[in-house]
This record gives sequence, C-alpha cells and structure tokens, in this order.
Amino acid sequence: MLSARTAAASPLWTRGGGGEGGSSKGCTSCWEVRRRAAAVRVQAAAPRRVEAVAMDLAAETEKEEMAAAGGGVEDKYGEDRATEEVPVTPWAFSVASGYTLLRDPHHNKGLAFTEKERDAHYLRGLLPPAVVSQDLQVKKIMHNLRQYSVPLQRYMAMMDLQERNERLFYKLLIDNVEELLPVVYTPTVGEACQKYGSIFRRPQGLYVSLKDKGKVLDVLRNWPERNIQVIVVTDGERILGLGDLGCQGMGIPVGKLSLYTALGGVRPSACLPITIDVGTNNKQLLNDEFYIGLRQRRATGKEYHELMDEFMSAAKQIYGEKVLIQFEDFANHNAFDLLAKYSKSHLVFNDDIQGTASVVLAGLLSSLKVVGGTLAEHTYLFLGAGEAGTGIAELIALEISKQTKAPLEECRKKVWLVDSKGLIVSSRKDSLQPFKKPWAHEHEPVTSLLDAVQSIKPTVLIGTSGVGKTFTKDVVEAMASFNERPVIFSLSNPTSHSECTAEEAYNWSQGRAVFASGSPFDPVEYNGKIHVPGQSNNAYIFPGFGLGVVISGAIRVHEDMLLAAAEALADQATQENFDKGSIFPPFANIRKISARIAASVAAKAYELGLATRLPQPKDLEKYAESCMYTPVYRSYR
Repeated sequence: MLSARTAAASPLWTRGGGGEGGSSKGCTSCWEVRRRAAAVRVQAAAPRRVEAVAMDLAAETEKEEMAAAGGGVEDKYGEDRATEEVPVTPWAFSVASGYTLLRDPHHNKGLAFTEKERDAHYLRGLLPPAVVSQDLQVKKIMHNLRQYSVPLQRYMAMMDLQERNERLFYKLLIDNVEELLPVVYTPTVGEACQKYGSIFRRPQGLYVSLKDKGKVLDVLRNWPERNIQVIVVTDGERILGLGDLGCQGMGIPVGKLSLYTALGGVRPSACLPITIDVGTNNKQLLNDEFYIGLRQRRATGKEYHELMDEFMSAAKQIYGEKVLIQFEDFANHNAFDLLAKYSKSHLVFNDDIQGTASVVLAGLLSSLKVVGGTLAEHTYLFLGAGEAGTGIAELIALEISKQTKAPLEECRKKVWLVDSKGLIVSSRKDSLQPFKKPWAHEHEPVTSLLDAVQSIKPTVLIGTSGVGKTFTKDVVEAMASFNERPVIFSLSNPTSHSECTAEEAYNWSQGRAVFASGSPFDPVEYNGKIHVPGQSNNAYIFPGFGLGVVISGAIRVHEDMLLAAAEALADQATQENFDKGSIFPPFANIRKISARIAASVAAKAYELGLATRLPQPKDLEKYAESCMYTPVYRSYR
C-alpha cells in the first residue's frame, strides 16, 4: 500500500501551471494531493487507532475560497460559536493525536490534558502523570520569566512559548498585560529585531523578497491559513527609531499581531505577519554572517514599487477586499505614498501615521480635562515632522475642524512643526517634502527648538523626532514659564530615543507637567506626590480599531473612523487616572477598552456606508466582545 508521503510525492504535484492564480487543468493543486494523501492514511491506519481522517478537501477548498472572496472569515470548526464547555475536535488537515498533538501549538495543552483526553488521543506515557490547570501553568511560567534579568531573554522565552502552546501564550499575555507588553513589544522588540538573525529559530510569518517577483501569489498560497482578516506588513526600513533593519524587521509584524489577538481579540489563525525584503542599506547587517535577509543594497524606484504592487494585488486576490493590511515601519518617502496610493483600492491602515495620531489625539482630549479649554484654544508645537508628527498634526486639525466647523486649512495654523532644519515656515516651502508643505506657516525662520518654544509659546509640546534628550532642561523650563500645566508628550521609541524622561519632565516643571511617553517609565515622586506617567502606546488603538473594522466588514478606512477611535479612548480615562498623573486608562482594562473602541469604529463605518456585515448588530459593544478570541483551553473529544 502506498504511504501518505508517497501519495504526496506522486505526479499530482504540478503546481503553478495554467492561468493566473495557478488554477487550471495543469494544476491539480496541493488540495488534491492532501485529499489523496489523507485517504491513503485512513486506509493504512490500524482499525483501533485512526490518527488521520480523510476530509472532503475539494468542498472545503471551495468554502474557503468563497469566504476569502467575500473577505469574511469562516469559523469552519465552530470554535468561536461554541461555548467553552462544548468539546471540539482538534482538526488540522487530519485529527491530531499522540506525539503530533503535543507538537501542534494550536492544540497542545501540555500537562493540562485531562486523563480522559490522554486516553482518547494516545498521550499515555508521552506526558508525566500530573494533570495541572491552565492557571497553574501561567503561574509557573511567570515565575520563570521573572528569573531572567535580561529583557531579551524574556522575549525569547515568550516566543518559544508561542511556538509550542498558543493558547497558553495568549492567556499569559492577557492576564499579565502590563508586565509583559514591554517584553513582546516596545522597547524589547527593538533589541530583538536588531539581533533577529542571531536568535532566529522558527519562521513566524511570510517573507516576500525580490527573488519572488512574479511569484508572490504562490508565496502567499504557501501560508497554511486561507481565511486571513489582518495582515501587518513591513519592509524593515524604519524599525522604531533604530533605522534600516531589513529582513530582521519581522519582529514588528509578529509583535503587532500578537497584540491584535491578546488585546483586540482577533483570532491568531486570522493574522498574517509579512516582511517585504528588498535588501538593506545597513552595512553592519550586510556583513553579519547571521543576517537572514537578502545581502544587497535596498531596491528603490520602479523595482520596489512593482514588487509592492504585486504583493497588494495578490493579497486582495487571495484574501478578499475586506482583509485589513496594516503598513508598519516603512520609511517616510514610501509610507505616505503607499497609504495614499492604496487607500482608494484596498482596506489599508498605517499605524505609524494614523494609529499614533489617534492615540495621541486621545491623550490630548483627556488632558483637556486637566488643563482646561478646548482643542482649538491650544497651540501645538512638534519636534519631528515625519510620519508620526505630520500624522498627529493632521488628525488634531481634523478634530478641531470637526468641533469648530472651521476650514481645515485654518485649523492647521494652530499646529507648528520643527524638523532637522528648524521651524517649518512658508519661506522654506519650495524645499519641503510634499507631506510637510501644509504645515509651512508665515513666520520668520527659527533654527532651534528652544527658540521656537520661546517664539510660538505653545501650550502643548510633542516629540516625534526619534532623537533622545532633545527636550532639554531649558526647553521644559521655558514651557513651564508660560503654562501653568504644560502638556509634554515625549513619544519616540525605544526608551533611549525618548526626547526626555518622565523624571526630567516632572522635575524641570516643578511637578506641573501633564506628561505622556511612547515607551513606559516608572512612577516619579516629586515633593511627596507620586506621578504615574501615561504611556501613549499605539496598542491602545490599533487592536480595537482592527476589531471594529473586522466586525463591521468595512471595505475602506475613513479618517472619521480614526477620530471615533480617539474619542472612544479619551472617554475611558477617569478622574482617578488624572489624580495619579495619567491621562490614559490602565492597560489592565485593555480588552474592555478595545471592545468599546471597536464598537465606535464599527458604528462610524455603518454610518459612512462602508460596512458590509448586515444587518447592523443592535449592541455593537456586546457584539464586539462576543467576537473576541479567548485563549481558555478547549475540551477535546
């Protein structure tokens, strides 16, 4: 009798033939191979121990392709529809059992397999006799993580856990989000990306490189899941404030999607991290023997954009028009162009431009409850005029325009930006990049930040420069000299690139600053009062925003959806938070926060006519909560 491996290696495998998409008489496809291989495995199985069940893969494929074409995600095994008490079958392409089950991260429970499950799935002897709860597993792993003194060691331990027990990973992250968020994302993920080649063990996403040009559709088909709701993609050129890390930027999409699941409740199987590898200009990486990407200088111009076009077309062809594609850590010269180009034809979102803007706007709306006044009554000065700075500035102007009904051009005049050459003014307009030109106002040239502060006299100072220690003592003291409660946001990541620390902001302003940062800082004591600095972390926004897009079936992202997300977040900050010095609600409540943001975003999508999931649920917040993935172990038949 033929083995399953022999069946899979038979002449059926003629992939890629035929017309576009690889589907024709010349391409029997991997689905037919798997169907026949599954049938062979069933015939070869012992009567008592059937380890693989043949499935009607042709029908299954048809269902998946129909779901993908509509952009929806089919819960084909009923895991999300079922309650936690209802047993489910751990399907892959066959029933997982025994040694294979213990090495399947989607279904492995480790020592939490019950006695009944150990008998039913041939696990006797493959595990120690003890049966423990998931909560005890979480407790043990947290104990082990706290033994590590180096943050990167914690990051690697978390990634190892994700690769062997997915539900335990997310249970751990959700239950300890405030402690573990800096481990799986900023600031630790920055160091992980810098050393990604050295710590690389197993691929966690898809790599699309210049070598794949003309074959990107086939590359996407290699991913085992077809029902994708959210893609996070990077080309690695501007990773946090660390610059060009090339292919090693994969740590960012992986980390972001972990948060989409843990904080926003998007199913792990519906998330796809992707790195577009077009080379790197980082000489240190090109000379590093452990570097995992293309060893060439970064492609630009026509070659770059042709690959991006092919990728965007392939993603839409396979996953449908309702897959959310999040651009992450692209350099300025590509980020704005890509967002403008694809926002009219795809469901796209740039977290560096739009997500950062939304969470900062939420912080500003919250800070008004402390400092008083309306958004239009304040003056804003930015250090940094890249993706984050101009994105935040535009959303502030949009919200002012919305509140006052004034023209957007007038509202922009409340916002000033300083770049590497000084204050952006009208006399510099001819030499400015297009995305900076709307912020070139009439003013005499000013070269330093301190001079700009003294001249503009802003009530709000925001740092997005990526350069540490630029909010000097003189700058902060100047802000405090003409503001009773100066609002100072030091947003650059990682911590070493922050414009100032929380301690510096509070000390130099005599404890009067309303402070927020991009990376976390410890509480600061000043004159006997404990100040808890708020973290203006994009993780407040993008998981809930993505969930709102998914549950509404939105086909485009509109700026009003970003404003709705910011307002929903600001509404959840309480007086108790303000009394402690924070303008953001605690991360411990992030799942509830995300559900409310999702409801607001979805409501706005329905209002704008961009939603396709009809009819609209009566209670969008409850509906959002019901759609959220929960990592509690399931009982197996």
